[in-house]
Amino acid sequence: MDTEKKQEFHVQGRRDFVKQSSMIAGSLLAMPILSKATSFEGSGSAGVIKVALIGCGGRGTGAATQALKTKENVQLVAMADAFPDRLKDSYDNIKEALGDKADRVAVPEKNKFIGFDAYKEAIALADVVILATPPGFRPIHFEEAVKQGKHVFMEKPVATDPAGVKRVLEAAAVANTKKLNVVVGLQRRYQNSYRELYKRFQDGIIGDITSIQVWWNQGDLWVKPRKPEYTEMEYQMRNWYYFNWLCGDHIVEQHIHNIDVGNWFKNDTPATASGMGGRAVRTGKDYGEIYDHHYVEFRYADGVVMNSQCRHWKAAASKVDEEIVGTKGRIYCDRAQIVDAKGKVIYQFEKKGNENNPYQTEHDELFAAVAKGEYKYSDALRGAQATMSAILGRMATYSGQVIHWDKALDSGLDIHPKTYAFDATPPVVPGADGFYPYAKPGITKYVG
Repeated sequence: MDTEKKQEFHVQGRRDFVKQSSMIAGSLLAMPILSKATSFEGSGSAGVIKVALIGCGGRGTGAATQALKTKENVQLVAMADAFPDRLKDSYDNIKEALGDKADRVAVPEKNKFIGFDAYKEAIALADVVILATPPGFRPIHFEEAVKQGKHVFMEKPVATDPAGVKRVLEAAAVANTKKLNVVVGLQRRYQNSYRELYKRFQDGIIGDITSIQVWWNQGDLWVKPRKPEYTEMEYQMRNWYYFNWLCGDHIVEQHIHNIDVGNWFKNDTPATASGMGGRAVRTGKDYGEIYDHHYVEFRYADGVVMNSQCRHWKAAASKVDEEIVGTKGRIYCDRAQIVDAKGKVIYQFEKKGNENNPYQTEHDELFAAVAKGEYKYSDALRGAQATMSAILGRMATYSGQVIHWDKALDSGLDIHPKTYAFDATPPVVPGADGFYPYAKPGITKYVG
């Protein structure tokens, strides 16, 4: 991508990113391993849509349950996870959650795959693949699903570093060529109230956007104690939230939802990010290398600023919301309300009886398209946009510098281990005192 095209992207937003992504994928399409693009065939044999679950934690269990609750003829036929105990718990919990539809779980023991490479065998057995491992694995799993010609539901974020985002972009272009439906779990895009707010925004109800405010502020999260038998890799895998190669930090793993809403309404991605963050409260050995708070000023190419804040502070005020400010009014997303410049309510979405469960709707719409043999969903591109935006924010808070989108995306930054194995050394390890090194603004550098 030359400089002219990068600059054009910031002006045109998503449209130019699609163009660039197709260009990036050109060489990949020529590779023999991907040259035999599978035709779009809709559902599997005998009208059954076969599903494989890759990643059997809480989110994977929930996503598989939602897939199996759709009205389509769906069966879970394969499961894969790094840990046998998580797979077993997930299998049992899915069956229990389905009640009288438990027969939709049709996973014999031979189709329960364990280990870092287990995803390949599970994907081979399915028509639709659910990718719900820790997000650091998302690029390689998505690549494999596309290579094998499968439709995909994948959780957000879609990567944890710029190198991973590039891999997703390349695979996304191939998925488009193969006409594979891809839905990404940024569920606000599938929520009735957000869709209605966006329609009215498109009609000009608040005029031109002047600023955006987004929040994901909440209390503390889970920690799993270290056990003597754990290798360092297993400990990090079981506490994946606290290590960047696996999680991306909570600005990427959670706050991506709100950042995505800002990008959606702005129809663009930030050109730069600057900000601050640190470890003010969550400072113990159990919290790996991630921060407990971030504040980022995302600036779009036209000068509009999205102010972003996220934090994990126990007993502090919570707020998870987005506010879109325009020349004629503003949108309060969580309350599903639009007001004019004087604060008068000019639209209110009535949630009672009209709001949906967007987590379920994601699967309802995906599986309906697959059952009908329709190609309707290509979320991977905007999933990559939202992911890269959040990574841009993390790079800004970690370094204390202004980070530019084009330089960050092209930096080649890859924070992953060279080998995925339980006896391998992860990218970050604790010091003699048991504490993990973490980024320090003004000291931590990013090259590229």
